[in-house]
Amino acid sequence: MSDLEEKLLIDKKQMRAVLKELKKWNAPATVLLSLYVPPGRPIGDVMKLLRDELSISDNIKLKKTRQSVKRAISAAIDRVSMIQKIPQNGLVAFCGEDMENGDFICYTFSPPEKVPVFYYRTDKKFIVDILEEMIESEDVVGIVIIERDQATIGILKGSRLEVLDEVEDYIPGKHMMGGQSQRRMDRIIEQMVYDFLKRLGERVSSYFLPYLEMGKLKAVIVAGPGYAKEDFVKGSFLDYRIQRLVSKELVDVAYQGEQGLREVVLKARDIVQFAMYRDANEALETFKSHLAKNTGLVVYGEEDVMRALEMGMVSILLLHEDVEGLEGWKEEAEKYGTKVIVLPGTLPEAEWMYKTFGGVAGILRYKIS
Repeated sequence: MSDLEEKLLIDKKQMRAVLKELKKWNAPATVLLSLYVPPGRPIGDVMKLLRDELSISDNIKLKKTRQSVKRAISAAIDRVSMIQKIPQNGLVAFCGEDMENGDFICYTFSPPEKVPVFYYRTDKKFIVDILEEMIESEDVVGIVIIERDQATIGILKGSRLEVLDEVEDYIPGKHMMGGQSQRRMDRIIEQMVYDFLKRLGERVSSYFLPYLEMGKLKAVIVAGPGYAKEDFVKGSFLDYRIQRLVSKELVDVAYQGEQGLREVVLKARDIVQFAMYRDANEALETFKSHLAKNTGLVVYGEEDVMRALEMGMVSILLLHEDVEGLEGWKEEAEKYGTKVIVLPGTLPEAEWMYKTFGGVAGILRYKIS
């Protein structure tokens, strides 16, 4: 990594501070510039894009808006022109002016994870969604909202809800034929409902299994307005590995789609919080237990933890999300097959761990003699 790359690269803690600042900025016109450049993109492509946009900005009718846009693009050009090669994680730039008081900011940096897209936009706010994904929890809670003939499959990842699929089928309601005809029709409808739930289970499994195999799927919540959700769970239509993660508490909701997902999360806060923090809670409880019993199976403080890590003795490494050099710690742990648990600041005892042990601690495989 070159000296310039090192200067441009920021960690997640630094990026949180930058995002906090960027989110404060709003403009009455589309004058705030956001630029994302993935690794491997030639600098020439970026400079051409910016120069073309600078030329196009001459067509903006309102003088004040035109001047603000040109100032933002010119600042981005100045910053990018100093870079010979896009860093290995890519490059982002945010430049813009407060049109009321003339204040101006321009951030150019390489984020802690690879930039996935080549993207340019001027808007009334800075576009930071892509960077927020990098610092949010990677753990996932799966959500299925079921009715007898329609369903929504979604996930909660960090604080973001995403609809993965919406499934519909036609299943007729009750018929009043009477006699054998009625019973025959009831059996047909019952089979149609079963077939729908079976197809839904296969669809849900296909979406959730990749998250499960990556170790990111922490729980599955099944919801809906009627009895179909209970039939779905009791019928074991899901892959058995996913079935084990289904919450025992089924959630009553009135809606499908994104509105339904929001309703699920609102009504199942305790389930969601427990699922997202399960690993962190369990690791902290294990650490505290060893500490209280003085088993000799814990280590804390940066120097001692690093020494134990390099000896291959650390089984689980506990890191507060605000610890300095978080990514470096994670990379080091990876070398020795050590499991890393990042403690989110929203976890009550994470603050205790940070203040008491500096945010770095380990659970050992065996005692250090």
